[in-house]
Amino acid sequence: MASVNPFNLSDSEEEAERRPNETVDTGRSPSEGAPGPPPGNPFSPPADAEPPTLLLSSNRTSPSGEGISFSAAATSAMAGGAETRVSVDVVAAQLLRDQYILTALEFHTELLEAGRELPRLRDYFSNPGNFERQSGTPPAKDQVLGPGGPLNRAGSISTLDSLDFARYSDDGNRESDERLAVLEFELRKAKETIQALRANLTQAAESEVPSQERKNFKSSPEIQEPIRPLEKRALNFLVNEFLLKNEYKLSSITFSDENDDQDFELWDDVGLNIPKPPDLLQLYRKCGAPLSSPRSTVDASVGVDFGELSGNSITQDPTKNLSQQQQTEVVQELEYQISLLNSEKQSLAEQIKKLQSEIQTLKRTVSSPPPTTLDLGSQNTSSPSSSSTTAATTTTSSTDPLSLPPTDNGQYLDIRGVSEPESDPKPSSTQNASKSQPQSHNQLKSRPPVQFDKPNRKLSPAFQQALLSFCRMCSDSRLGAEVSRIADSEESVMLMLGRCLPHIVPNVLLAKREELIPLILCTACLHPEPKERDQLLHILFNLIKRPDDEQRQMILTGCVAFAKHVGPTRVEAELLPQCWEQINHKYPERRLLVAESCGALAPYLPKEIRSSLVLSMLQQMLTEDKADMVREAVVKSLSIIMGYIDDPDKYPQGFELMLLSLGDPSERVVSAVHQVFIPAFAAWTTELGTLHTALIPSLLARIEKLLLQGEHGLDEHKLHVFLSALQSLIPPLFAVVLQNAPFTSRAKLHGDIPAIEVTRFPRPASPLQDVATIIGSREMLSALLLLYDHQLEHEGTTGWDSLLWVVNQLLPLLIEIVGRINVTSTTCVHEFSRFFWRFCRTFGKIFTNTKVKPQFQEILRLSEENVDASAGNGILTKATVPIYATGVLTCYNQEEDRKLLVGFLEDVMTTLSLSHAPLDSLKASFVELGANPVYHELLLTVLWYGVVHTSALVRCTAARMFELLVKGVNETLVAQRVVPALITLSSDPEISVRISTIPAFGTIMETVTQKELLERVKMQLASFLEDPQYQDQHSLHMEIIRTFGRVGPNAEPRFRDDFVLPHLHKLALANNSQATETKRIDIATQLFEAYSALSCCFISEEVMTNHFLPGLRCLRADMEQLSPEHEVILSSMIKECEIKVENRGMADAQGSMSIASSLVGEDAKTKFLSKMGQLTTSGAMLANVFQRKK
Repeated sequence: MASVNPFNLSDSEEEAERRPNETVDTGRSPSEGAPGPPPGNPFSPPADAEPPTLLLSSNRTSPSGEGISFSAAATSAMAGGAETRVSVDVVAAQLLRDQYILTALEFHTELLEAGRELPRLRDYFSNPGNFERQSGTPPAKDQVLGPGGPLNRAGSISTLDSLDFARYSDDGNRESDERLAVLEFELRKAKETIQALRANLTQAAESEVPSQERKNFKSSPEIQEPIRPLEKRALNFLVNEFLLKNEYKLSSITFSDENDDQDFELWDDVGLNIPKPPDLLQLYRKCGAPLSSPRSTVDASVGVDFGELSGNSITQDPTKNLSQQQQTEVVQELEYQISLLNSEKQSLAEQIKKLQSEIQTLKRTVSSPPPTTLDLGSQNTSSPSSSSTTAATTTTSSTDPLSLPPTDNGQYLDIRGVSEPESDPKPSSTQNASKSQPQSHNQLKSRPPVQFDKPNRKLSPAFQQALLSFCRMCSDSRLGAEVSRIADSEESVMLMLGRCLPHIVPNVLLAKREELIPLILCTACLHPEPKERDQLLHILFNLIKRPDDEQRQMILTGCVAFAKHVGPTRVEAELLPQCWEQINHKYPERRLLVAESCGALAPYLPKEIRSSLVLSMLQQMLTEDKADMVREAVVKSLSIIMGYIDDPDKYPQGFELMLLSLGDPSERVVSAVHQVFIPAFAAWTTELGTLHTALIPSLLARIEKLLLQGEHGLDEHKLHVFLSALQSLIPPLFAVVLQNAPFTSRAKLHGDIPAIEVTRFPRPASPLQDVATIIGSREMLSALLLLYDHQLEHEGTTGWDSLLWVVNQLLPLLIEIVGRINVTSTTCVHEFSRFFWRFCRTFGKIFTNTKVKPQFQEILRLSEENVDASAGNGILTKATVPIYATGVLTCYNQEEDRKLLVGFLEDVMTTLSLSHAPLDSLKASFVELGANPVYHELLLTVLWYGVVHTSALVRCTAARMFELLVKGVNETLVAQRVVPALITLSSDPEISVRISTIPAFGTIMETVTQKELLERVKMQLASFLEDPQYQDQHSLHMEIIRTFGRVGPNAEPRFRDDFVLPHLHKLALANNSQATETKRIDIATQLFEAYSALSCCFISEEVMTNHFLPGLRCLRADMEQLSPEHEVILSSMIKECEIKVENRGMADAQGSMSIASSLVGEDAKTKFLSKMGQLTTSGAMLANVFQRKK
C-alpha cells in the first residue's frame, strides 16, 4: 500500500472546491507516473459532503488499514449520490458498531467543540459500563477483526487538536493504553464540568445587583449603574498592574493594603473563567474602537450561554428577540470566538509545519528512500527532491505562514534537501495578516522561494542521489546539524546561539573572551528557556578565570544592560544566584566581580531583596574575605545599597557596617568608607531625619565612653576611627543646616549669583563629600550661602532648629570632650585640631567668629586665677588650648586672625609661666603649629615677646620653647632669629634663664650643618663649662650632661669627639671629688644615661682610650659607692670597650697579611666558580663535586 499523508487535507471549503481538479491527476495509471490512490480517493471529498473534520478525525485516530478502508467506503458512499447526505448520527452509529472507539471519541470531541453535541455519543461515553469489559469480552459478532485481534492498535499519530508532544504510545495490543485513553477522556469531561461551575460562580457574582435596580438603571441612562463586584475586582487588578509597571511601588503597596480581600498576583482571583483583558494603556489607546468582550461579561439577564449556541441559531434573526444592546454584545462575542479560532488555527498550522519538517528529516535519513513515497501524483518526478516535499508544500499552502507564533518548532531552511518550490496561492487572510507583522519579519517570511534550474536529464532519482552522495557533507554530528540548517526567525537564532555558545566559549583565547559578552548577554536576555538562560549567565560569570579591571567592567556593563532589559524579577531569579555561587571563590578577582556586581545591580533589584539578601551577602564578604581589594569593593557596593535602601529598620545594621568597615586594617578599605559609604549613609539618615538626632550623637557617645575607659591608657586607634567618621559627617551636617534654614524657600537661581570662593570649603575627600553635590548644584549652594551669611550677621538664629542644635548641643559637648583629652598625646591633639579646622571652615567665618570662638573664650578665661598650679588641672593646662589655637584660630589667615592667634599664645605663655603651671599645653600648640612652615615667623614673634618680657619666668619659658621650634625652622631663620635670641638669653642676669637656653643650643648642634653657626653655639656651650662662675652650678651641669646625652649620638662626629666626650670626662672626674652626696648621685645618674647613649656610636681608638674609657672608670668609681647595680653594668661596658681596643690593635698588626689572604681567597673562588661552570644541570653530577677524593 502506498504511504498516505494524513495531513494532506484542507481546512476550508475553498480548498475542498479546488481538490477535485487535483484528483483528476491522481488517478493516472502507473505507466504515466508514480502510482496514486484509486479514483475514489477519500482524501478528496466533494464540495457537498460533510465538513472534512469528520474524515480527518477518523483518519488521524485510526490510520491502520481498516480505518482507511472504512473511511474510503464511507466517503465513497457519500460521494456516490450527490443528493444523499449521510447524517452524523449514522456515522456515529457505524463507528460504535464497528468498535472504532477512539475514532468515535475524537468524533464526539470535535462535535462538542463545534457546538453540535450528538446524544448517541454522549450517552455512550457517559456510561462507564461500556468500558469495563475490555478484558475477557469477545468482540461483537459483526465486528471486522483485524490481524491483531479486537481493538487492534494503530500506529500513534497525534491529532491536529492535541499536538502537545507530551505523549506518544507504542504500537501493539495494549489494553492498558485503551483504559488510559478513556481515563483521559473522563478527565477532560471533569475539567469541562469545573469550567461550567466556574461560569456559574462568576454569573452568580454578577447577579449580586438586584434585577429591579438594574432595570431602573437601564430605563434611566442618566443614572449611572453602580459598579458590580466583579467589575470592581477586575479594575482593581488592572490599576495595581499599571502602578507596578510604571514604578509606583509605594502607591501599589498602599492600594493593595486598602484592598486586602483581593489577591493581586493571580487573575483567577477576579473571575475563574474570565480571560485577562489588556492593560490600562491598551484599553485607553483602543477606547474609541470596539473591544472584544469576554463571554463572562454578557449580562446574566439575557439567559443565553453562547458556548451552547450554534452558528445558525445566532445569526438567523437576532433583531426579533434581542434589543440593540444585546445585538452588539452578540456581535462582540462572535468576534471574540472568531479571534480564538483564528489563533487556534495558526497554532495548528505551525504544528503541521513542524511535523512536515520532521517527516522530511526522517525520510532523508534513509539511505535510498523511494522517490514516490509521499508523491500523490501532483508533480513531475524528474527531480528527486521535488517529490519529497510535495505534501508539505501542499499542506502549508492553505496556512498562514506570517501569522505563526514565534516558537522554535523546527522552522529551519534546510540546506540538506532543497525542494523545488510550488506556486503558493495566497488567500486574502494571508495578505491581511502580513500587515500586522513587523517589517523585517515580514520581509523574512514573505521572501519568494529560491528557484533552481532543472537539468534536462532523465537520471533515475536513486542514481542522482547516489551521485550527490559523493559531495562530502557532514550532517550526522552536532556541529553538522547546526551548520546544515539556517534559522528563519529571531527566536530560532536565539535558540541556535543558546546551543552553540557553550561549545564556542572554551575554544576562545582567555585574553579575547570579553568579545563574547555581547553575544552571551543578548542570548540570555531573549532565550525562551530558563535553563538555557541560567547556563549562559553561568558562562558569563565564569568566562574569564581571573578577570582584570577592564574585563570586569565589561561584564558589569553587560549585567547592568541585562538588568535594564529583563526587569527586577529576572535579575533576582537569574543573576543573583550566579553571584551567590561565587561568593567564596578561590580567586579574589572572581570574588571582586561578585562584590562589584552587587553594587551595580542594586538599582535594578526588588527593594526587598536589595535590603535583605544582597545586604547580607555583602556583610558576609566584608567580615570574611581576606583580600583588601574585595573588601574595598564590598564597601563601595554597600554604599550604593545605602543610596537605594528605604527601610528605616535597616538603620542599625547600616551603622554597625560603618563601624565595622572603619575598623578594617586596610587603609584602602577605610579610605573607601570615608569617600563613599559615610556620605551615602549620611544622605539616608538625612532623609530619615536622624543625622543630628541619632548618627552624630551615637559617635559622640562612643568617644566619651572611650575617654572614660582610657584614663590609664587611651586607645588612640579607636578614637581616630570615631573622630574621622565624625569629620566625614561635617559636610552633610552643613547641608542639613542650609536645607532647613528659614531662608531656604527664598533661594533663587536666576540673576547674578557670585561664584563660590575656591578656598571657601576644605578640599573634599570625594565628590560625595562636596557640599555642592549634596545640595544639588554650585549655583544653588552659592545662593544659599549668601542668605546664610546674611542671616547669621543680621537676623540671628531664631527658629533655625538645625543650627541651634549645632550651637547649643554639639559645640558644648565637643568642647567638653576636648577638655578631657590627654594634652601630651600628640595624635589626639592633631585629630581634634583637624576636626575643628574642617568644622569651622565648612560653617564659615561668620559662624566661627560669632558662635565658636565665644564658647572657647568663655572657658579659656586668661588669668592667673584660672590656673591651679598646685593641682595642675586648670583649663589652660588641658588640650583645649592647643586645639583652640590650631583648630579654630588658624582657620583663616588674614591679618586680624594672625594677631588674634599671636595674642592668645602670648597670653597663654605669660599666664602659665607666672602661675608656675606645666607647659604641656603650650608645647603642644608649638609642636602642632611648628609642623606648618607658614606659622614659623608667627611663633618666633611670640617667642621674642617672651625674650624681652620683664619676668624671668616668661623668659625661661621662651628659652625652652626655642628647643621645640628649632627642628622645623630652616637654617636661615635659625641664624637670623633663633641664635641671636638665645645668645641674648644666655647673657641674662638670671642664671635660670641662661640654663634654660642649653637644650635649645644642643638641638641646634644636632640639626644645623652651617659651620659658622655651629662654632658660635660651641663657643657659648664652652663658656658655660669653662667659665669659673659656673663651676658650682649644679643645675647647669645637670642640664649640660642631659643635653649631651640627647644630642651626642646625632651630632656631628667631630663635635662629639672633640667637645662632648672630653667634657663628659672632665665632669665625671670632677664628680669623684663632689662632697655633697645628693649632687654626686644626680650627676652620676645623668652621666650614666649619657654614656649609655654614646656607647652605641663609633668612637675612634684615640678618643676611646683617652676620654671614653677614663670617663667610664671615673663613673664606675662613683657607682661602686652610690649604686652597686649600676656598677655591674658599667664594668661590662668597660670590658667591651677594652676588647674593642685590643681587637683593633690586632687588626692593624694583621693588616699586611690581609692582602695576601685576600689574593688567595680570590684564587680559590675563581677555581670553584670555573668548576661549577663546567657542570650540567644534573643533580648527581653536582653532588659529585663535594665528594672526597679517594
